[in-house]
Amino acid sequence: MENEEILYFNGIDGSTGDYSMPPMSSGKLAGFITGEEKPENLDELKFRHTQGEHYGLAEGIDPKNLAESGWGIIFTHDADPAVKACLGELIALRKDQAGERFRIYEKEEGYRPGESKPGFLARHNVSPGPVDPERMPYYLMIVGSPAAIPYEFQYQLDVQFAVGRIFFDTLREYADYAAGVKAAETGKIRLPREMSFFGVANPDDKATNLSSDYLVKPLSERLAKGHPNWRFNTFLKDQAGKSQLSRLLGGDMTPALLFSASHGLSFPLNDSRQIPHQGALLCQDWPGPLQWKGRGGIPQDFYFAGEDLIRYANLSGLIAFYFACYGAGTPLNDEFSKQTFKKREAIAPYPFLAGLPTKMLSNSKGSALAVIGHVERAWGYSFAWPGVEPQTTVFESTLKRLLEGHPVGSAFEFFDDRYAELASDLSIELEEIEYGKKANPYELAGMWTANNDARSYVILGDPAVRLPVVAGEENPAERPVIEVNERYQAAEQPIMLKEEADLPVSEKDISSHSGQETSEPELPVSSAESSPKPPNLAETDFGLFDMGKSIADSLKEVSAKLTQILTRVVDDLTSLEVMTYTSDNLENAEYDAETKSFGTSACLKAYTRVESDGDMINLIPERSEIVRENEERATGTEIDEKLWHIHQTMVAQAQTGRVAFVKALAEVAGTLIKTIK
Repeated sequence: MENEEILYFNGIDGSTGDYSMPPMSSGKLAGFITGEEKPENLDELKFRHTQGEHYGLAEGIDPKNLAESGWGIIFTHDADPAVKACLGELIALRKDQAGERFRIYEKEEGYRPGESKPGFLARHNVSPGPVDPERMPYYLMIVGSPAAIPYEFQYQLDVQFAVGRIFFDTLREYADYAAGVKAAETGKIRLPREMSFFGVANPDDKATNLSSDYLVKPLSERLAKGHPNWRFNTFLKDQAGKSQLSRLLGGDMTPALLFSASHGLSFPLNDSRQIPHQGALLCQDWPGPLQWKGRGGIPQDFYFAGEDLIRYANLSGLIAFYFACYGAGTPLNDEFSKQTFKKREAIAPYPFLAGLPTKMLSNSKGSALAVIGHVERAWGYSFAWPGVEPQTTVFESTLKRLLEGHPVGSAFEFFDDRYAELASDLSIELEEIEYGKKANPYELAGMWTANNDARSYVILGDPAVRLPVVAGEENPAERPVIEVNERYQAAEQPIMLKEEADLPVSEKDISSHSGQETSEPELPVSSAESSPKPPNLAETDFGLFDMGKSIADSLKEVSAKLTQILTRVVDDLTSLEVMTYTSDNLENAEYDAETKSFGTSACLKAYTRVESDGDMINLIPERSEIVRENEERATGTEIDEKLWHIHQTMVAQAQTGRVAFVKALAEVAGTLIKTIK
């Protein structure tokens, strides 16, 4: 077909500035699609499609009432008890709300490696069909990385249940999230009825112009007409810059509900930016594919990643919906390569959750409640393709339910219905083509992209959370800063035993389980080997108390020595220095503590000094014009971005270590003084 329209797909390769999937004709896409494999759970999808709205919860059960619908949490069978302890406040809250329909799946009842959804349900005496909360709760929160509990398990479980997932790097982040949900569920967060739309339309970019004109704009207009008691703010095109998004994500314009549509960035396997920046939102600041052609990687000034959340960002009570490639996470293998190359190619060292929503859900000044996003590519032609009216009903229905007070898992049911319908129809169409039917490439492309889009949306967070907004004429309260229980203040150490990049996909995830279910669990002890530990009192210069001395004399002696130690430590911690060197000869690169250098065998590449008041000084060596020109021509940047990223990571780790050590020392001091009293 000579006049076939070229299809442009969402997603930009952050390392090159090009489309992560090249534009192609609908005919070419149709050729790839005919190699699509049928879903493993096709029979269940067909059953849901024929059952319609009655497939989720059994008829007559209120999804807004956890005492009827139930709530459960799924850990891996060999999970770390520390994480469950940090989620204690959330678990106790849900147990109180769900009553007899509350479940914890852990230890022998938890998820087992390689287990399928049918296998997991059969082991718990649950069959496919409408959910009976007496057998298994409707709302299920997975705790674990997608390396330990695969995305496929979540996709399939979500066809029947309302499913969410959380996974964080540190124990403190679990406690932060639990505190945020508890505050929202107990009335401490009362937000104005305000929703914001953020729609990027980069110049000369058909994908984002499509989502801006045919998704964001009509959604904002239709929802505004149907909900006069809500305030709607819409930021399109030139208003959709990074600075504006910063105000919507923790700044002075943070709404209760945010919907965003943009490119999501991708990075190639082994790129140092892939884990922290994959799925970051490319804003209007990017000048588009024509103006950027040949200029190389995308600078961070153009996109919003997890680390771009401002220092004092407060996201309390927020629910966000990101239409963006990799906006929720990245699988191990490229799903599209099944069609294009007839084999699945690895695109990541392991499957992982996107950095931005993960940081939002664990924000220390007030965490978001949930983020709906996409695993792998998001398909613009899932809601609009040539010759067909825009298909935004599933988005509109989901957002409408959220505005009307439904939990996010209940609101998400429309995506499950859409997936069941499209998977069934697509399978039938592919079977007909196999037996000789001539396919319409436009229709087939639309069916396939819509199917993939609906399947790969997931909820990150507790699926039972809902918007904590005021009712009727009630006055909203100022967004509170959520303080975590003091017993968790020392739980900032990472819970992984080694770097994620070294983990094989089959290796267990460090999740949680324990028998404790109180709202204020004891402070867990992490198994991280590299984390700062409180000093051992037996190894300090306090010594044993002289039993012959009076309590008053002992207190004076201990207080004096404690003051000396704290003074010495504080003097050492008033500033922090991080230096990054490179060397071609590691054997002779000996460090001189007096000069703070490696001598002539290494070259200082970056230096950072952080003062106690937070001021930061960065020094980067200046290079000759010849070297600079050669490197710019090769990389499109003025500095070595990979080296600078390593340096920034070390600075962040050093700051975290310093904070953890000071807190640990303060805890020791407080414990000692209480003991003496």
